[in-house]
Amino acid sequence: MAKKTSDASKRKQSTPLESRKSIEQQIEAFLSAGGEIEQVPKGVSGQTTTSGPKHITLGKKPRT
Repeated sequence: MAKKTSDASKRKQSTPLESRKSIEQQIEAFLSAGGEIEQVPKGVSGQTTTSGPKHITLGKKPRT
């Protein structure tokens, strides 16, 4: 039996230069549409709260 190949393996891998050009085009389109880029200082977290559960349990119901 032949192996099935996924769509991802059929796609051509882009070179770093192609990726860079694509990102530059996306940024230009974003800025042209009125988008703004916010520079975030190093070390700043996007996490807005530090309370709440810290552990994720998979396959079991959470304790109440």
